[in-house]
Amino acid sequence: MEQKGVQLDRETFSCPICLDLLKDPVTTLCGHSYCKNCIKDHWDTEHEKRIYSCPQCRKSFTPRPELLKNTMLAALVEQLKKTGLQAAPADHCYAGPEDVACDFCTGRKLRAVKSCLVCLASYCEKHLQPHYDVAPLKKHKLVEPSEKLQENICSRHDEVMKMFCRTDQQCICYLCSVDEHKGHDTVSAAAERTERQRELEGSRHNIQQRIQDREEEVKLLQQEVEAINGSADKAVEHSEKIFTQLIRLMEKRRSDVKQQVRSQQETEVSRVKELQEKLEQEITELKRKDAELKKLSHTEDHNQFLHNYPSLSALSESTHSSSINIRPLKYFEDVTAAVSELRDKLQDVLRDTWTNISLTVTQVDVLLSPPKNMTRADFLRYSCEITLDPNTTNTWLLLSEGNKKATYMSQQQSYPDHPDRFTWCPQVLSRESLTGRCYWEVERREGRVGVAVAYKNISRAGRSDECGFGNIQTPVSGPRSSRVGVYLDHSAGILSFYSVSDTMTLLHRVQTIFTQPLCAGLKFGLFSSGDSAEFGGSAEAHA
Repeated sequence: MEQKGVQLDRETFSCPICLDLLKDPVTTLCGHSYCKNCIKDHWDTEHEKRIYSCPQCRKSFTPRPELLKNTMLAALVEQLKKTGLQAAPADHCYAGPEDVACDFCTGRKLRAVKSCLVCLASYCEKHLQPHYDVAPLKKHKLVEPSEKLQENICSRHDEVMKMFCRTDQQCICYLCSVDEHKGHDTVSAAAERTERQRELEGSRHNIQQRIQDREEEVKLLQQEVEAINGSADKAVEHSEKIFTQLIRLMEKRRSDVKQQVRSQQETEVSRVKELQEKLEQEITELKRKDAELKKLSHTEDHNQFLHNYPSLSALSESTHSSSINIRPLKYFEDVTAAVSELRDKLQDVLRDTWTNISLTVTQVDVLLSPPKNMTRADFLRYSCEITLDPNTTNTWLLLSEGNKKATYMSQQQSYPDHPDRFTWCPQVLSRESLTGRCYWEVERREGRVGVAVAYKNISRAGRSDECGFGNIQTPVSGPRSSRVGVYLDHSAGILSFYSVSDTMTLLHRVQTIFTQPLCAGLKFGLFSSGDSAEFGGSAEAHA
């Protein structure tokens, strides 16, 4: 009875919001008491509405009331604390909405600490004590508090279900085993639990092993990410240095050309001006001499004329006019032509090397296994730009569309001799060397055009079989496809050919070991005038 009274006192002096003993108790205008911080926090949530209510009676106040300390309650709470009530065990706390309540508590229920599978009831610590003290109750099965105890009762016989029917895979009571489950494979629930527990442990072991494996894979992938990032950072840093050096070299060469042109300009202009000044001095002297001679020519005194003529008629020999060669001059136009030639050569080099650099970048591959049943969208992630190499083009073929399209012509084309050119087989190779994972498509129009790959060192001259693509032929079933997709995984040694339409249909697949980079190629049938094939083509129409 004494304990019940203490509990009543605790409830009387508990805050209705936090359910604990009042701290800094305050009383609202409606007479209810709360912890000062609890009611302040509650009213803070109502600040936007500008209407403040009591959590117990719901009476509203406007404006927000001023909270004053309830000194009498504060003194009583302090007295209760001195009795040791505040130090009550946590298990004696009242049951909240998320807790399992004690089935034997009256009034405000305490939180249950155990549930009994035999009694099918839940107990707080005080009401659980008989299960520890009374001999028959000690044999009962205690578990963590559960709200689902009634699920252990047979709805048909109102008995505890202590058996398990393996035939129907359900828990049953003893009466069920001799009634509707008669003749079924039945065992005790404990025996079935033991069997399932072993299976559970096996499943857990497998799951834990898979977790361990996946964690190792995640760790490896993280290391891969760090390696990729580190390698990329170094590549960018090194590339920046190299391009900066190239830019500085170009700036220096530009400055050198400018300085040399200006220096030569100054020298030549100085020479011309020097000669110009001498010529102008000579002109002045000649004009003076001409004026004196003119004056002499008008002298009427014959003797005076004859006396002065010898000194005035003598002319100094000119050495300038003979050194001037009047001819069409180009001056520094040759410098412009030389710089333009350098620009063209650099553009060619940058275009060719950029293709290799770009391919090298795209060849970086973590070598993760590609997914099965890849869609066209999956393949297009590895899409690469393919252009045909004019130096390899057979003379019966004509390249167009930016060297992406090849057409078999009725007349041979006039191409310069080149060691890379196919002299007999009507074939052509790509400029690009292919490694890593690559995907490209070829649109074939009319006739027989073979889509192929080959090593770059394939023979080019003569009629030898070593010069032709596809010496080993494999029949492919199915209708002829106008658009062919080629997927190459160089490192994995996989080469696949697909018919591209609304779906990807595998035509042929090769599994081998590639020892060199590959080139894409086209092979035309002999005397196939008008046949053509184009890399990429109208790929967007299928996207």
